[in-house]
Amino acid sequence: MITVLTPSPRRVRAFGVEIDAVRMPEAVEQVLEWIDQRDGACRLVVTPNVDHIVMLQADEALRAAYAQADLVLADGAPLVAVSRLLGWRLPERVAGSDLVPALFQAARQLGLPLRVFLLGGEPGVAERAAERIRTAWPPVEVVGTASPPRGFENDDWQNAEILESIKASAADVVLVGLGAPKQELWVHRRRQRIAAPVALCIGATIDFLAGHRRRAPRWMRRCGLEWLYRVAREPRRLGRRYLRDALIFPKLVWREYCAVQKAMGGTKRP
Repeated sequence: MITVLTPSPRRVRAFGVEIDAVRMPEAVEQVLEWIDQRDGACRLVVTPNVDHIVMLQADEALRAAYAQADLVLADGAPLVAVSRLLGWRLPERVAGSDLVPALFQAARQLGLPLRVFLLGGEPGVAERAAERIRTAWPPVEVVGTASPPRGFENDDWQNAEILESIKASAADVVLVGLGAPKQELWVHRRRQRIAAPVALCIGATIDFLAGHRRRAPRWMRRCGLEWLYRVAREPRRLGRRYLRDALIFPKLVWREYCAVQKAMGGTKRP
């Protein structure tokens, strides 16, 4: 039996979604606890950033997925900064691309076998990620990979094949790197059929683990500038998205600020 701490149940409601006010160690411990329980349920973990928050405003299906997620972790540094400005007090950024290595490292330190299924990435990328994972974190075993083609989510046969592969692998955790909102919607709609204790929606993390894409330098991540690094490296793919977010997110922050002021009777926070 694994003895772990249960993270604080306190959730912060912001931008129409509830975010768990936890730090990285608490998030890792909660995932390990779910894996240890193996009670037949598949827990959904999502990691919203600014782009997700913008999408949530107009996507009812994505809001439904978030509403039923078991763990909602603030990936974006701007979310943490805004939370402190408005008094919500999210303790720190818990990015999916940091959560996965932290989970693997915890398994290694505790000597726990951890069976992982990788879903996402271009053909061959998940396999390269698997090799790197085996080398860096020996207790972690990649028990299956799948790199489905574009549009697979609408193909019942392909979805059934992936679900069967996950079941046959007896995975403890499924890393779902399909990009938002596809990854969240895919897990949400099929979580009753996902035969694994936890599904983590982790964006480009499989690409990072494989070395297919580079993450921003650590100092840029600490300063909340990872978005700038990514858009500089992939301007065609990400430029329009970040421009949209830059136009919409400040309006959402203003809306939240006005809501806080109204709730406090127009007085400023001390």
